[in-house]
This record gives sequence, structure tokens and C-alpha cells, in this order.
Amino acid sequence: MQSRTLPITIYSLFVFCFLGIGCSNEQTNTANPTNEELTIPSTGDPNLDRLNQKIATSPQDASLYAQRGATYYQRGGFDEAIADFSQAILLDSMEVIYFHGLADVYLDYNKSRLALNALHNATGRFPQSIPTFLKLSEFQLILKMNEESLGTINKIMTIDPQNAEGFFMMGMNFKDMGDDARAINSFQSAVENNPELVDAWIELGLLFDKLENPIATRYFDNALRMDSINIYALEAKGNHLGGQGKFKEAITLFKKIVQLDPQYANAYYNTGLAYLQLDSVEQAYRNFNISVNQDPTSVLGYYYRGYTQELVGNKEAATQDYQQALQLNPNFERAKQALEAVR
Repeated sequence: MQSRTLPITIYSLFVFCFLGIGCSNEQTNTANPTNEELTIPSTGDPNLDRLNQKIATSPQDASLYAQRGATYYQRGGFDEAIADFSQAILLDSMEVIYFHGLADVYLDYNKSRLALNALHNATGRFPQSIPTFLKLSEFQLILKMNEESLGTINKIMTIDPQNAEGFFMMGMNFKDMGDDARAINSFQSAVENNPELVDAWIELGLLFDKLENPIATRYFDNALRMDSINIYALEAKGNHLGGQGKFKEAITLFKKIVQLDPQYANAYYNTGLAYLQLDSVEQAYRNFNISVNQDPTSVLGYYYRGYTQELVGNKEAATQDYQQALQLNPNFERAKQALEAVR
């Protein structure tokens, strides 16, 4: 859906006039509109049509604007979503989820300052809302505002000193800052307070895998005990097993991911790498081929598909793949060297 470029205030006025609310136009200024007058032109989207009709009959219901805002957001209509969440807040500023929705739209719309403002407004209005502080700390982490994010987490710990999600966010910040030791301590505190926090187990596994510590396996297994179909846990354990030379076991996990999500490109890519280690070049090629079809921006996918083509003597196809990898990343030295060698 193409987003509107109308400013929020103008778009809100447009919505009100379109619905016959608050306008002085003699054709719309009717105290008790008839069903015919409440008939709203179809947008071609049944969900939007339903919400438009409901808003027309209940224009003071903030939840309807929030629902429509979420619908627009899902469809990429950022301006419309902003207008609707703003209207929901105007009608009912005591519903914190409306602020969250508005912040999500702003962040995805590359309006990070406004996203942070929306959450700061929410924390001021709801000073005991831990989910709001968690969301703010997450946004600050995304924006590389680590010190600010840690400051927000401190506020969470003031409200709830054993908050597992707070410890998790603390760990994510320390990891982002390169302080793996404090990250590990934070993630361990997270799972001590909530043993079912799957993401914390995964992060612990990744950090101990980085240290080449075999205890990583136990952490990945803990994550999978909590959620046996968690794709990221399966992928992390598969990569860990591959690093230990257990390629067939890794492939089993990657294939399970494909069963869960046939479009998950990384699973095919990782399977291809494992088959290469087993000298199964044809099967490696098949998986790299699927990988780049699923993700045409995969530099390494094209590189390794080219490599497998080169191994079977198909230099022309290998050349094309190396060139494609370099189109995506002109500074990729391995592809430069491979292209030079294959010519």
C-alpha cells in the first residue's frame, strides 16, 4: 500500500470529515445519520472496510483507531498508521499499548527520534509500566544508544530487582558493547530468574560457543527443551555442532528448520556448508542454489554456489556467481580472488 504524505493533523481532519464528524459542511452535519449515509466506500481490503464502517458508527472508540492503525502498519501504510494511533491516544491516553504501537510505526518508518519520544511520553505517563521501559531499552539498543539503554534498564530494576527480561536486555547491551563477561553474567541472572527465557539460553550458548566451551551444547539444549521448534535455537545448535565437526548431526537440525520454515534461507546455506565439509558437492550446490533463490542478497550464498560450480568444472557458472557476489559487495576479497583464479 502506498503511504500517504499528509501531515498527521491534516490526515486526522480528513478522517473526521470523511466520516462526517466535527465538520460544519451542511451535507455531513447530521445528528443521527442513516445507514445509507454511514456506508463507506470500499478500499478493497475487507479488514479495513470493516474497521472503517465501525469507526463511522463509533467515532469515539479509541480501540478501533488502534486496530485500524495496526492494520495499516502491517500493510506498510505508515502515515495512516501514525494518524490512527495518534487519534487513539487523543481519545484515550490511558491505554499504554497505543503508545507502543505508535513507537513501532515511527521506528520502522525511520523516524527514530519520534519513536523514542513516543516511548518517553509513555514512561512519563506510566512510570510503573515495565513493558514500556523494556521496549524503550530495546529501541535504544537498536539505535546503538547503549548507555541510555542501560540507564532505562536500571529504572526497570528499581521497580522489579529480579526482572528477567531486564537482565536479558542488560546482557544484550553488554554483548553489543563487546563486554562478553558481563553479558554472560547478565544472561545467567536472566535464566536464574526465569528458566523459561529461551532467548537468554540461546545467547549463553552463543557466547560459550565463541569461547569454544563445550558447555554451549547444554545451553542450546536448555533452549530447545523450553521450545523444541525454536528456529534460532535449532540454527545455533546446528552451527555449534558443525564447529565441532559433527556435520551430519548439524544437517539434521538444519533440515528440521526447513520443515518448520521452507523459506528460511540460512538453513539451506548452513546445510550447504555442512555438505561441503562432507565432500558432498552436488548436495552442497543444491542447498546454496535454494539459499540464493530464497535470499537474492546473500553474498556468501552466491560465493559458495560459485565455488561448488567451480569444483565440478563449470567455470562459466562459477564466474557469474562470483561476479554476482561482487555486485552485492564490491569489497569481498574472497570473491575477487576466486574470480581472478577461475578466469
